[in-house]
Amino acid sequence: MKILITGASSGIGMAMAKLLYKDNEIIAVARSKEKLDILEKTTGCVTEVCDVSDFSQCRKLFEKYTDIDVLINNAGFGDLGYLNDTDLDKGINMINTNVTGLHALTKMYLDVMVKRNSGYILNVSSIASFFPGPLMATYYATKAYVTHLSKAISYELKKQKSNVYIGVLCPGPVDTNFNKVANCKFNLKSQTAEKVAIVAIKNMFKRKTVICTSFGVKLARIGSKILPDSILMKFAYMSQRKKYYK
Repeated sequence: MKILITGASSGIGMAMAKLLYKDNEIIAVARSKEKLDILEKTTGCVTEVCDVSDFSQCRKLFEKYTDIDVLINNAGFGDLGYLNDTDLDKGINMINTNVTGLHALTKMYLDVMVKRNSGYILNVSSIASFFPGPLMATYYATKAYVTHLSKAISYELKKQKSNVYIGVLCPGPVDTNFNKVANCKFNLKSQTAEKVAIVAIKNMFKRKTVICTSFGVKLARIGSKILPDSILMKFAYMSQRKKYYK
């Protein structure tokens, strides 16, 4: 199969590329040419430099690699702090990366896949998508978009009796470069990117719509359905407040 993975230069994206490249043709996409070059040398993946926050680059990527069997939208990042203290440019770039780029690639590849009645799309979200997120308000909101968009499209495909799959991966804390970019540190036990990648790929091919990577994430999802927002926001705030670098 031909598999395109965004955000493939590190973390979960790189782990997925390494897991899948032996039996598939991988197009690994990221902004960092230097990191992609290392991945290409160690795995033989085809690499493509692309900033998915730029819609024009997303369109060029799609036009170059239209015939894809599996799309994994993994690119994304976060930021920690009160919204009035955070950098506006970084926030807008986050929305463009986490939401706009993902939406564009999902839409363009979905159109092709529906016409041929085959294909897989996996969008990488987060446990954060289940809650409002004080101190990471923009990040939580972008991931809520990813989760709800993916679930809604999945329902649409079932109503159309389409053979195309779309699912959403919702991990908890993962040992990646995320916390450095977000200016925070995790206080909860993290999963390895490799373990998350294994769970994600296995459940994607089982066609599971929402993929939770641990028992804790499953509990969080249940809690988000039964607890009021006032309680959820309190828990989220307390969790994020502990993440500042000292």
